[in-house]
Amino acid sequence: MQNTIYSKEHKHLVDQLKKARKKAGFEQKKVAKLLGMTQSSISKIESGQRRVDVVQLKELANIYKKKLDFFIK
Repeated sequence: MQNTIYSKEHKHLVDQLKKARKKAGFEQKKVAKLLGMTQSSISKIESGQRRVDVVQLKELANIYKKKLDFFIK
């Protein structure tokens, strides 16, 4: 397994996060507000520039009404 933020697994997670947000009808700004983050932080997560931790992933899954395994390959 590669030790990089740009692994296949990370790309899958990022793609799923974007897909779930769009399907839920949210803009990045709305998600950021719900999480107490900035829109820039959400953008960096969705572009792969920043990793999301388990707690944030759980919160995102709740917001998007998805199970955690939706995001994990």
